[in-house]
Amino acid sequence: VQLQASGGGLVQPGGSLRLSCATSGTILSTFSGSTKAWYRQAPGKQREVVALITGSGSISYADSVKGRFTISRDNAKRTVYLQMNSLKPEDTAVYFCNLRLVGTGYDYWGQGTQVTVSS
Repeated sequence: VQLQASGGGLVQPGGSLRLSCATSGTILSTFSGSTKAWYRQAPGKQREVVALITGSGSISYADSVKGRFTISRDNAKRTVYLQMNSLKPEDTAVYFCNLRLVGTGYDYWGQGTQVTVSS
């Protein structure tokens, strides 16, 4: 299983970015039944979960991004998205996508994509 994250970049405060995480190596039913998540890690800080969507479609967000970020998935494309609006400097971090495989519970990680929010 491989995850490829993309969409990061430099954006001004208040701006928007859309991250994508394309997966390969899973069949449709496995991908759709698995939990997909976005994490982030800022310099000197621990990795934290930002948004999560379960196989049944339940969604949860970190308090710090509620109302600003939206996680979604396209099962047919085996891709997970993170729409980030109203970005703040404190959102600056490397963002990682995660797939927790249904059945085994094994975690797969993407390579990370840098998001920098600065004027």
